[in-house]
Amino acid sequence: MVRTLFVALTLVAAFLTAAVTRDALAERIAAADRSDADRARDADRKPAAVLAFLGIEPGMKVLDAIAAGGWYSEVLAAAVGPDGKVYAQNPDFVLKFREGANDKALTARLAGGRLPNVERVDADLADLPVADGSLDAAFTALNFHDIYNNPGGEEAALAFLTTVARKLKPGGVLGIVDHQGSAGQDNQALHRIEKRLVVEVVAKSPLVLEAESDVLANPADDHTQQVFAPGIRGKTDRFVLRLRKPAS
Repeated sequence: MVRTLFVALTLVAAFLTAAVTRDALAERIAAADRSDADRARDADRKPAAVLAFLGIEPGMKVLDAIAAGGWYSEVLAAAVGPDGKVYAQNPDFVLKFREGANDKALTARLAGGRLPNVERVDADLADLPVADGSLDAAFTALNFHDIYNNPGGEEAALAFLTTVARKLKPGGVLGIVDHQGSAGQDNQALHRIEKRLVVEVVAKSPLVLEAESDVLANPADDHTQQVFAPGIRGKTDRFVLRLRKPAS
């Protein structure tokens, strides 16, 4: 009886702590000087809930891997605060995609030093100019499917995880958000990936799958549409995974 009560109280305490963390993150993100267009995407992307699940806190040093135009980089900048640091990393092909749309968006976002705790890194992940074992956390949103589905497949995905793991501190976290796919579908064409495939690659990597969240789940998405299709774009069924580098 006593043990059951202790477990119950522990779970309640953990829930309340998570709620406080989420609310604090929401306040910092709400207070940040963000554009109306960026804020309009919060309802579907739920940044405070996602970053709270990943354990992002003020003062952390965080990598936004394949940051594209930097929407999440700016949210992370608000989350880690002035004493933290965000590396917005993009390989060359991502910056050149769609006639340089990501390059232009990121340039505008960082213009005039408006995000002083964000450092732009135009380089392959392997060339990230940070010391091994120095990052508290890393994050990548809606990118893992492209790494896995393109030439290189599972080997390229494993290399990505291994490189991120090398840059993380012991106990550091990698968050992955991606569009859920289904078996039997052409997930490469749909820009999706089955969660189980990500889990299988993680099991071969230096990282450990610690938890997953359904905060971005959307049961109305049947996984048969291309993620950029009208009506589903921005509202796909998404999984959120928290991977951790073992402390020893």
